[in-house]
Amino acid sequence: MVAFRTLDDADVSDKRVLLRVDLNLPVENGRVTDATRLERILPTMQEITRRGGRLVLLSHFGRPKGREAENSLRPLAQSVSEHLNMPVAFADDCIGEVTQKAVAALKGGEILLLENTRFHKGEENNDPDFVAELAKLGDIYVNDGFSVAHRAHASTEGLAHVLPAYAGRGMQAELDALSKALDNPQRPLAAIVGGAKISSKLDLLGNLTKKVDYLIIGGAMANTFFAARGIKTGKSLIEKDMFSTARAIQDAAKSANCEIVLPTDVVIATEFKARSPHRVVGISSVSDMEMILDIGPRSAAKVAYLLQSFKTLVWNGPFGAFELEPFNEGTNTIARAAAELTKSGALLTVAGGGDTVAALNQAGVGSDFSYISTAGGAFLEWLEGKELPGVEALRVNALS
Repeated sequence: MVAFRTLDDADVSDKRVLLRVDLNLPVENGRVTDATRLERILPTMQEITRRGGRLVLLSHFGRPKGREAENSLRPLAQSVSEHLNMPVAFADDCIGEVTQKAVAALKGGEILLLENTRFHKGEENNDPDFVAELAKLGDIYVNDGFSVAHRAHASTEGLAHVLPAYAGRGMQAELDALSKALDNPQRPLAAIVGGAKISSKLDLLGNLTKKVDYLIIGGAMANTFFAARGIKTGKSLIEKDMFSTARAIQDAAKSANCEIVLPTDVVIATEFKARSPHRVVGISSVSDMEMILDIGPRSAAKVAYLLQSFKTLVWNGPFGAFELEPFNEGTNTIARAAAELTKSGALLTVAGGGDTVAALNQAGVGSDFSYISTAGGAFLEWLEGKELPGVEALRVNALS
């Protein structure tokens, strides 16, 4: 793993610890409907409080324009408390004299959640004055929000330059997993990239062709590669303005000795709906009134077979319309094959992206992969080879 200071290097006892977390969770009627991200940060919170730190939680919620009641973090205090099985106090602001007094009243092992940092313009602007106000509340800074590390905001990047800064356990685990997958992988290294559009994953595809040995393309974006070769795709989703790009990606992959794997058979239907009449055909046999909704069984079997020769797999994007039966079969087949190889110790698997996580969970293997990232945009930007401000700030702090 790259050099970052972690909680192993921090003395948190009786220190005011500013912990940046991501509590931007789905909430309905005041209740969290998916606590996955919250569960990922529990070890860091538990360790800091167990070691006597005075824990101050920083997070954003939504995209407020000023102070908005519907974007208050207050309801999240109860959820955090329930998951930790300990009290969590709440402050009505994240800066100011009243907040400073609330932080000062904390004892070792106690927790205070501050109000939404994005209620202040200085957060997203990374305003030095706002950073300074936040810094008044802490002795050290810990970032456990990899999912917001691609944002150069005051609480995700600015604080790391003015306080001793450390990576939390969740951040540490994410960086370790991604480093093993792309920076220093065991080879052969393969990537599965699915989804709808090449245009939304241009940087991703461009970076992966230079890093991986096999690039396996599925989902609707494969249709554009077919159409760019002059293969008829019927009513399938394609991007006509991406034909030259698709060809350029294939050329770049060839130059880098990266083998691109595309489906050879597909599942087609005339309607985009669950259990619609469908058939399996070779890729050159799609009629004008049909659309490609999944890879075919021969293609799925081929990918599952190829997985046996890989040591590392990075996965972003499903192979078909996984939310509609039976067009989830291709994704399910490959996901289960990857999971079995992971459990046997033969394959390191790292996956991320909202649709990917949903598809793997639907296949019943979400807990069987080596690492599942819930980071969304930050995960994608890492795969694209971009520097993440929140991560780079920790690196700079560690080396300074």
